[in-house]
Amino acid sequence: MSTSLLPTESAAQRPGADMPMMKPHLYTYVAFDELEWLATGDESVVEYDGEAWIGGDFHRLWVKAAGEQSTSESHGDVEFQGLYSRAITPFWNLQTGLRFDHRYGEGTGASRAHVALGLEGLAPYWFEVEAFVFLSDDADASARLEASYETLLTQRVIVESEFETNVALQDVPELGLGSGFTDVELGARMRYEFVREFAPYVGYSWSRKLGETADVIRAADGEVGGGALVIGLHVWY
Repeated sequence: MSTSLLPTESAAQRPGADMPMMKPHLYTYVAFDELEWLATGDESVVEYDGEAWIGGDFHRLWVKAAGEQSTSESHGDVEFQGLYSRAITPFWNLQTGLRFDHRYGEGTGASRAHVALGLEGLAPYWFEVEAFVFLSDDADASARLEASYETLLTQRVIVESEFETNVALQDVPELGLGSGFTDVELGARMRYEFVREFAPYVGYSWSRKLGETADVIRAADGEVGGGALVIGLHVWY
């Protein structure tokens, strides 16, 4: 049989031919999870922890920044990360990129660059988790685990509990770090959401240096741990 006698199907007759092409959406997000003042005995400190991203449902570019500045002295530190993020499950993202640390004041400053690789997402029972490993430009390896959980007391009053710990695989004397677990931080902040994007909060933060890092701090007559009242602002858009 000649193929010219076979029934043909025009483009307009093919299933889905009349459906418009779906364009990928581009989203943006900017937030300061913590923008706060801490009362810590002899001095007070301003701390910040923010992030921003741009991208679609699966691929995003992230910027993360965190640091602290003394209100009475000209010293502090800052951490900056630039990451590519890829959704690997509905609740988890694989992230990789660069991290840059800078400590300033108190005589001479110190800076380090790292390659970063980690996971960010929601664990069972709605714990928000970040787990990262880092390799510095001096081949020093380290890791960090962060977790947080939000408890709704009312529709507007929310308590966020946080945990963070860091591990160093080698001594880093210029940064006052010993090998092993270097520190742990626990905190709880209660915020009131006037709107979802704007919420002042009060809370308490406790931190302590651990292991060989604590020994280094003690040898320099420094404090290895303590708590502080915090007052701050949580904003996003």
